[in-house]
Amino acid sequence: MRQLELLAPAKNLECGIAAVDHGADAVYIGASRFGARAAAGNSVSDIQELCTYAHRYGVKVFVTVNTIVYEDELEDTQRLIWDLYRAGADAILVQDMALLKMQLPPIALHASTQTDNRSPEKVNWLLSHGFERVVLARELSIDEIKRIHQQLPHAELEVFVHGALCVSYSGVCYVSQHCFSRSANRGACAQFCRMKFDLIDASGEVIERQRYLLSMKDLSQINHLEELAEAGATSFKIEGRLKDVAYVKNVVAAYSQKLNQLVHKYPQRYCRASLGEVEYAFEPSLKKTFNRGYTDYFAKGRQQGIASFDTPKAMGEYVGKVKELRGNSFNVASTASFANGDGLCFINADRELVGFRVNRAEGNRLFPLKMPEGLKPGMSLYRNNDEAFGKLLAKQTAVRKVPLFMKLTSTKEGVQLETAIVHGGKHINSGVHHLQCQLQQAQKPQRDNINRQLTKLGGTPYCCDEVHMDADVEGLFIPSSMLADLRRRAVDAMMNPPVNLTDQPRTLPTPAPKQQTLAWTPQYKRHSYLYNASNHLSKAFYENEGLVDIDDAFEVKKPQPDEALLMQCRHCIRFSLGHCVKHGGTKPTWKEPLYLQLGDNRRFRLHFNCAECQMDLYAE
Repeated sequence: MRQLELLAPAKNLECGIAAVDHGADAVYIGASRFGARAAAGNSVSDIQELCTYAHRYGVKVFVTVNTIVYEDELEDTQRLIWDLYRAGADAILVQDMALLKMQLPPIALHASTQTDNRSPEKVNWLLSHGFERVVLARELSIDEIKRIHQQLPHAELEVFVHGALCVSYSGVCYVSQHCFSRSANRGACAQFCRMKFDLIDASGEVIERQRYLLSMKDLSQINHLEELAEAGATSFKIEGRLKDVAYVKNVVAAYSQKLNQLVHKYPQRYCRASLGEVEYAFEPSLKKTFNRGYTDYFAKGRQQGIASFDTPKAMGEYVGKVKELRGNSFNVASTASFANGDGLCFINADRELVGFRVNRAEGNRLFPLKMPEGLKPGMSLYRNNDEAFGKLLAKQTAVRKVPLFMKLTSTKEGVQLETAIVHGGKHINSGVHHLQCQLQQAQKPQRDNINRQLTKLGGTPYCCDEVHMDADVEGLFIPSSMLADLRRRAVDAMMNPPVNLTDQPRTLPTPAPKQQTLAWTPQYKRHSYLYNASNHLSKAFYENEGLVDIDDAFEVKKPQPDEALLMQCRHCIRFSLGHCVKHGGTKPTWKEPLYLQLGDNRRFRLHFNCAECQMDLYAE
């Protein structure tokens, strides 16, 4: 039976606890440094608190240490990982291969998507060096994931299923560093792909003017979970370490419920990776949380509609069309319910997103704080802030409980309580707790009182409906205070299991035979800064692999502009505009090469690598 893991993001401790409460099987969170989201750092003490809370539900905690590391940060990185290990972290996500040359604790290593994991060869290479799991590139199709699993059935494969999309393959995007000295590989991406561009051909003709040509919609694979599981995915990852607690609650609840449906459909094939059952006080809706419009990206291969050329901002859910305007108000042809404080938006005639706040709602007649310019009858209206839904999510919205099996039997010295966690129809983590007492026969049956005292679990992560007991136990008088003490000892043992830590460093496996080249794509051979070697340990690692004289990381030594590959994208502007002959489009009339141009006139050359079905962006 395969375990299915829902992996949720946590900006902070509050979000991490909310993820656990709402059904996550694992949580990933950034430490104070070296995570790929510089604005989402957390102290080791907060991570330790999250680990303690999560582990009571069998939920794992992964910590992101997935930036490239500079020379003067190597010692701090190693020290941090030991601190995270002692705090209870279950794994760390890694990008920089320097970590494999360090004396690390015996903690699981996961290869971040920042290591650019597109092929079975790359996944196999990572596994051979001690990585227990590989986070696959977001761009892979279900068939490509399946091929990796078929070739490497023992591999733990983690796939993104929801959230914001980078237009470039992760780990090989340097345009933010090139333009703004803010490295995506250091967690400081400047969101270049959410900017406006002119698309210009070689003769200077403007093909598209001031459009968001690199801005992707948000990913949603909620309708492909069964196919992804069948393809071999182990972990289903939600993106969003910068998102708030309301986002975490809503998205985790939606995906957890969907995974539960899959487990119930195939109970002999799948089970959840953590413990407990969740009762929700709301109905999750992905339409009501932050999104730029949804796409399943390349799940089924290349398709139209993956980008949002008109806006990089959240549009939210479609709520109807503007019917008529009257003074300082308008009404909407819609079945939706509106509330004071709702945030609405529309695309105007200039293809720009215009947002406004509803000051007062009287049924379908809305009174904005200020009537927005450009609003006209017939326009589609979207809600990107649902005030009523937000107030609901601000309350307690879920309770997670772990079912227990309890059995009370008599012994020569008194009674013993056997406990076990119920998971997937089986009893696990069992324990036996003894109570020494003088046994006396009661004047009346004690079943109800014994059951009541032992199942008082309200303030704990556990629940139990009924205690199993032998007939002779039902007739014994056992003081309620003694039963309560027995229950407390049993619960304490489950909530605080012993932890065995070691000071011995992690032993990495013997690596696979050295390869003459690790050119995962042809560009790696031409531009060896793609290996992101930013320190001497990383370079030494690759030298052991047979690579010598590789370039320094882009962030350490910036290449000459005419040599600089800044992005590798599966998204293709030529295809999106209907001019990919390979996929049935019309032959373009423009003269290549094409260029993207920012408002400050900086240009970037596009190269369409049709053999790899890839679009590359170069510095000019």
